[in-house]
Amino acid sequence: MFVTKLCKLHKSGFKSLKQKIILWIEDYLFFPNYFQKILSYLLLPLSFLYIFIIFIKRVTSSKIDFGIPIISIGNLTVGGSGKTPITIELAKNIKDVCVILRGYGRASKGLFVVSLNGKIKVDVNISGDEAMLLATSLKNATVIVSEDRVLGIKKAKELGSKVIFLDDGFSKYCIKKFDILLKPKDEPTNNFCIPSGAYREPKSFYKKADLVLKEGIDFKREVEIKKDGEKSELPEKTILLTAISKPKRLLEFLPKNIETIFFEDHHTFTKDEIDTILEKYREFGIVTTQKDFVKLEKFHLNNLYIMDLKIKLSEKLDFKELNTYLNTNS
Repeated sequence: MFVTKLCKLHKSGFKSLKQKIILWIEDYLFFPNYFQKILSYLLLPLSFLYIFIIFIKRVTSSKIDFGIPIISIGNLTVGGSGKTPITIELAKNIKDVCVILRGYGRASKGLFVVSLNGKIKVDVNISGDEAMLLATSLKNATVIVSEDRVLGIKKAKELGSKVIFLDDGFSKYCIKKFDILLKPKDEPTNNFCIPSGAYREPKSFYKKADLVLKEGIDFKREVEIKKDGEKSELPEKTILLTAISKPKRLLEFLPKNIETIFFEDHHTFTKDEIDTILEKYREFGIVTTQKDFVKLEKFHLNNLYIMDLKIKLSEKLDFKELNTYLNTNS
């Protein structure tokens, strides 16, 4: 039985209200119960207005051709669908590649070069967790964070990049690009757009992508537990500590009796929070994700284990259109 503690730590101890609200919202958006379905229907007028605005933006946008291959990795639903690991898998063997993303959860604003040809230029507070994970995983790539993707593309070209990946770039209608959309393994039972459902854009927009990758069919996640870079077994007493969207999806890779501590997506851990966890769970190992590790590394935890996630693409997957796009736009 899973013992789940949803907590935001404070000097006085665990405070769970905010995390309970966050996970309640996630359940409401993806797999609503009867009461949540009623609320969803009541909010439909706002969803219709939201969809109308999306259609206006899409129809009125003129696409800019930057004269360089631009590949967008996106998803239609809120929350994580594997964009970062898919980007790593597709970009790792491409020369002179740059990844551009917004940099959610970072303490900075504006454009920053996180890494240049593999050399890290800023710390995780400036970059955000996803950008730092990309920078540490792609040893020869350039990674840029920028709210304005157009400025980011111009900077990437200035730095000599030949191929660009946009993390979460499907909604950037003004950019001429090759759109890859990811479908989650467990699709929402609620097909409405926000705020009535989990879709950021209508579900029918899957048809507008150049390539759609379905988790469980076109790709799957493989997890190996590591400690200090080496394959390892988890201790009998272990807690899962994470600050990612939809954290319950991690449980399929972990022992059934594991305890969990969930923070909101992109949360920045503090020393007080970590000290409180260590005091309460002093006899436990701590397992976390690669994305969380880039923020936890500074605490030098001796009992920290990493869920080393790899993406395995299906051998049946056809990248002919993507390869044609890369060859004709290089």
